[in-house]
Amino acid sequence: MEQNPAIEQLTYSQAIAQLESIVKKMQSQECDIDNLSALTSQSLQLLKHCKAKLTATDEELKNVLAELEKSQQ
Repeated sequence: MEQNPAIEQLTYSQAIAQLESIVKKMQSQECDIDNLSALTSQSLQLLKHCKAKLTATDEELKNVLAELEKSQQ
């Protein structure tokens, strides 16, 4: 499944907010079975986006810490 270009532009906080909104819709009377598949698909894309952002941030932090460690030696 290819990621929606609009989702790729979201910040982590915006993606989390959209996920929270989707969860609320799924838990309410608003969500009928016809929309469930689309909401699930959108949630998956948002989760993948958040995971990618977290992974990238983790790598950046590891690099910064490694540089700090090098400079202290």
